[in-house]
Amino acid sequence: MGREGKLKIVIVGPGAMGCLLAAFLSKSKEDIWFLDHSKERAAKITQTGISLEGISGNWQVKIKASADTKEIGQADLIIICVKSYDTKQAIIHSKALIGENSTVLTLQNGIGNIEIIAEAIGNEKVIGGVTNLGVTLLEVGKVRHAGKGETIIGRIDGKMTAQMRSIREIFNRVGLEAKISRDIKGLIWSKLIVNVGINALTAITRLQNGRLAEFEGTRRIMREAVTEAIRIAKRKRIKLTFDDPLAKVEAVAEATSTNISSMLQDVLRKKRTEIDFINGVIVRQGHELGIPVPVNQMLVDLVKTIEASYDMVVDK
Repeated sequence: MGREGKLKIVIVGPGAMGCLLAAFLSKSKEDIWFLDHSKERAAKITQTGISLEGISGNWQVKIKASADTKEIGQADLIIICVKSYDTKQAIIHSKALIGENSTVLTLQNGIGNIEIIAEAIGNEKVIGGVTNLGVTLLEVGKVRHAGKGETIIGRIDGKMTAQMRSIREIFNRVGLEAKISRDIKGLIWSKLIVNVGINALTAITRLQNGRLAEFEGTRRIMREAVTEAIRIAKRKRIKLTFDDPLAKVEAVAEATSTNISSMLQDVLRKKRTEIDFINGVIVRQGHELGIPVPVNQMLVDLVKTIEASYDMVVDK
């Protein structure tokens, strides 16, 4: 337990999702911190707090942030919210926070984060998760809450633990719907398949999620990319959470119609995307399994070209 009987919860990465979680979790009266790799950004967040707007109203909270793990001390729960390509560096930076009874929860996009974290600190401390919350980063410490959705957590070995029940209780208490699953791998793959159909296409076309289904070309590419991913999931005998993946992806795009996907947010801000951990996973596993993945390969190539050419784009 943290000081004064409070749980100490550290959120690693003050991006869109990190800020949303910190704002809501601050309502729990637990001891909430941000760990950031940037001293300047941590200082700004400590000074100005986090501002939220959108479907949960307009509100602001004060939050403690630091780039120094010694200042924070050991934590009960560390929530990893960095981009997938920063996971290894983030868990190395966070090691001083992790004590004998600490738990690390990843709520990141894509496949491979649980494995990267477990390699650094051991399987027993790691909880995986998926969240369907929609959020857009407007500027440092300022986010728009764009969509409600449940957060589901679980361990790869399917065990139910007291730590997971505690996390579920805290999330539910502050208004973040949370559940526990014994098949978190199936859930992570189910979310991956949705992201495979939506994220890269929005990044390339610069369309909001819901617009993808309005055009015959994007609808066809979405279906073909998802079909390739489904073939891989079937070969790996992964149980998805829906019977009709194509219908599910289209339903999610429609349900989040005004959402700007995280990958499109990255492109608009001229940042590196998580393409390697989403469509790139399908490409790599397709090659390993001998399953053709030409549409996902094309999407990866196009997004990587966009990333590499941010300064070459003709604006007029």
